[in-house]
Formats: sequence, structure tokens, C-alpha cells
Amino acid sequence: MRSKKERRYSFCINLVMILISVVMVIPFLLLISASFTSNEAILLHGYTLFPSKLSLEAYEYIWVERAQIFRAYFITIVVTVVGTGTGVMISLLYGYAISKKNFPGRSFFTFYLFFTMLFGGGLVPTYIWYTRYLHIKNTIWGLLIPGLLMGAYNVIMIRTYYQNSIPSELAESAKIDGAGEFTTFFKIYMPLSKPVIATIAMFVGLAYWNDWTNGLYYITDSRLFSIQQLLNNIMKNIEYLSSNPYSIMSSSSYVPQETVRMAIAVVGVLPVLLMFPMLQKYFVKGITVGSVKG
Repeated sequence: MRSKKERRYSFCINLVMILISVVMVIPFLLLISASFTSNEAILLHGYTLFPSKLSLEAYEYIWVERAQIFRAYFITIVVTVVGTGTGVMISLLYGYAISKKNFPGRSFFTFYLFFTMLFGGGLVPTYIWYTRYLHIKNTIWGLLIPGLLMGAYNVIMIRTYYQNSIPSELAESAKIDGAGEFTTFFKIYMPLSKPVIATIAMFVGLAYWNDWTNGLYYITDSRLFSIQQLLNNIMKNIEYLSSNPYSIMSSSSYVPQETVRMAIAVVGVLPVLLMFPMLQKYFVKGITVGSVKG
């Protein structure tokens, strides 16, 4: 039976969390509501939680570009899946290696990792290196490799997790039984790493899904546009039509500028919102309880 003080404390904590949740959810509700509202209603009444005049004109405008959007979705899904899987595996292997105290060159590789967090070559040398020497411009590698494939912060998180959450006795027992490093990593460490794998996969996956700078720098072929780059181009076209009211295109077509902005955001963020609940359970799940028995 909890005391009155504990109940009051629990009530205050729950109230604060509810208020924080409401503050974070309301912008999404406004976003979705605005995307289904008439453009004229937005201009007259502003943004509301419920559409003052229901309309699908924003999605109808986007639907005109459905062929490009579906292709961009496919490109983005492929890049996100391949990049996330590869990036997580590279980070896991790197973090596993530098978490071992007897790993040769451990200090050098740890220092190298920290060095990349503090210093960089800059955009121009990076662009020259990737385009002139690695030849990734207008290829799928231009969306996969630059800046996203491995993050130093992710490796440090994995290294810390291995050092603090997985007992070294497990690796020692496996070594006594004749297991090598790869067997120990894939058969022992990876099954016990679901929470950190899910967390890193979420970080890397979101970075790939939301990225548009790689497409801006390295992709000019419209067949390789990611969904974010394509939606950004659609937004630029809308701004151009709105700023040039006497152009041929704008005189023959109506552009619901305000609501299309919201609809574009919904199209870009919806898959992420659907995926998050499937990974959320791993963020708070314990893994080492009972793994070592005396």
C-alpha cells in the first residue's frame, strides 16, 4: 500500500508527462488537420484542430505527381533499409572491437573515432573526394555513403552498452568453449543487444529517411530523387508559381499553397510514425537479467 506522499508524487509526475505529451501531439494534429482543410479556410480562419472546411485539394495536387512520388518512395525505402542495416552492422562491429581491453590498437581506433566528432574536412573537400575520386554522383551510393553510413556517436553508445550491460564472463565462457570472436559476437552479443540495436536503427533510419542534403549535393537525375528531395522540389515549384502569378503555369492551375505544405509534411512523416510503435518496446526492455548465473 503506497503512502499518501507517494501517491501525490506519482500523480504530479503523471500530470507532467500528460502535459508534455499533449504539447508534443498537438502540432501533429494541427498538421494533419490543416492538410485536410480548404486553402481559403486556412487563410481566413487560420489553423485549427478540426478542419473548418474539409477539402482534399492538397492531396489531389500531390496526386498529380504520384508516379514520381511512388518512385521516390521506393528509392527512399531501399536506401533506408540498406543504409540502416549496413550502418548498424558497421557500428556494432566497431563498438564491439573497441569495447575489448585486449584489442590491438584499441586506443588508436578510439581516438580516431573521437577525432571525427571534433574535426572535419568541410563540404567542398568532401564533395570533391566523393565526386571526383569515388564517382558517386548520380548513383545510389550518393544517397547511402556520405555522412550517414556510420556515426561516431552511435559507436560510442554501443561501446558503452557492451562495457556496462553485457558481462565479460559471457565472452570468457564462450572463449573457453572454443568460440572465436565472430561466433561470440553473432551468437552472444547480438542476441543480447536488441535494445541498443533498435535505438541505433531508429537513429540511422530516421537520418536516412529525412535526409535531403545528399540528394541536393550528389543527385541531379530525377530518377534517383528521394522522397524528401522530391517533396522539397514540389515545394519550390509551389513557391515559384505563387511568386509568379502571371506565369503560364500559374494562370492555368490553382495551387493550394498553405495546405499543400502540410500535406507534403504528412506524406514525408507518415511512414516514420507507423514504424515507431514497433521499435518502441525495445527502448525500455532489460536484457541481461539472468544471463549470468553464479
